[in-house]
Amino acid sequence: MNTTVTEKPAAVSAATTLRVTEIFHSLQGETSRTGLPTVFVRLTGCPLRCGYCDTAYAFHGGVSLTLDEILSRVAALGAHYVTLTGGEPLAQKQAPELLRRLADAGYSVSLETSGALDVSAVDPRISKILDLKTPGSGECERNLWSNLAHLTPHDEIKFVLCDEADYRWACEQIRDHGLASLCPLLLSPVHGKLEPRQLAEWILRDRLPVRLQLQLHKLLWGEKPGH
Repeated sequence: MNTTVTEKPAAVSAATTLRVTEIFHSLQGETSRTGLPTVFVRLTGCPLRCGYCDTAYAFHGGVSLTLDEILSRVAALGAHYVTLTGGEPLAQKQAPELLRRLADAGYSVSLETSGALDVSAVDPRISKILDLKTPGSGECERNLWSNLAHLTPHDEIKFVLCDEADYRWACEQIRDHGLASLCPLLLSPVHGKLEPRQLAEWILRDRLPVRLQLQLHKLLWGEKPGH
C-alpha cells in the first residue's frame, strides 16, 4: 500500500525537512529481513549513477516533509520494521536525525546506503546495509572504505554483481578486508545480466561465506514504484 505524498503549502524551515519520493508498505525484498512487512521511506536524490539503477525516478522531484510528518505517515502504515532508502538517503543531512527518531519511536530500522557517503553519524541502533559498488556499477571509485570501521555485527554488506568480473572483485574485497568477520555479506545478481543459478554455483564452488539474495519484491510485483 503506497501513501500519496503531496506537497503542502505550509512554510517550514529547510533544516527540519527531508525531500521524500514515496512512503509505502510492502514486504522487504532484500537483506536478512526478506519477507518481513516493512514501511519504506524513500528519500529523493543520489550523487551516484550506477548503470543498473532501478530507482532513477527518485533522483529528482519528491516533496518536502517535516520529520514529524514522516513519522506520522510511517505510524499510519502500522509496521514494526522501517527501511530508509533512496536514492541515497545520506545525501540529505537530516537523514541521521530521522533515523534516530524512528529508533526512539520503537521501530526496528534499517538504512540502505551506497557506501559512498560517511555513515559515522548514523545511530548505532540502526542496521546499516552498505552497498559496496562493484566495477560493473560504474561507481566503484566512489566507495568510502573508511565506512568499514563503523560496521557492527548487526549491519550487512551488499555486493550487486553484473558479471563474473564483479564476482571475482567481491571475492577479493571479502578476503583483503576480512569482511566476513565484520557482518553478514549479501551477493545479489543484476536482473538480466547475471543468472542467479550461475552465481549460486560460484558461491558453492568457492565455499564463500555469503548469502545469495534475490529481490523478492521484483519477483512478486515486477519493477514499479511503491513495492
